Amino acid sequence: MRIGELADRLGVNPKTIRYYEDIGLLAPPARTPAGYRVYGEDHVELISFIKAAQRLSLRLDEIREIIAFRERGEKPCGYVRDVLRREVAEIDGRIAELQRLRGELVALDRLADELPESDAPDSDPCPLIGRV
Repeated sequence: MRIGELADRLGVNPKTIRYYEDIGLLAPPARTPAGYRVYGEDHVELISFIKAAQRLSLRLDEIREIIAFRERGEKPCGYVRDVLRREVAEIDGRIAELQRLRGELVALDRLADELPESDAPDSDPCPLIGRV
């Protein structure tokens, strides 16, 4: 199948497929005598894997490493578990940061009820921001 067919089948942009080739995630496909790329089911499977891994927040360099394990005939499961654990730790950190921010915003909202309203042009735009 040609690049447009592959892209349509997988719901990706043809530029994405070329990019994956350029950075070495996809092996260069065979070409017709006229120079058109010809993709097979192995490309479908690999691009599907790449997209699934990206949905799990894996970076392209991590995906490349997983593919390299496979090409060497090794199981990448230990590496994948390490990557997933790091991602979970990052998500936990972001959740904690968002919870802290939420607490600050709720406290500022409560404080707003106690502040006098002033529409004077020379007053601070909003005294709440200065309390952060």
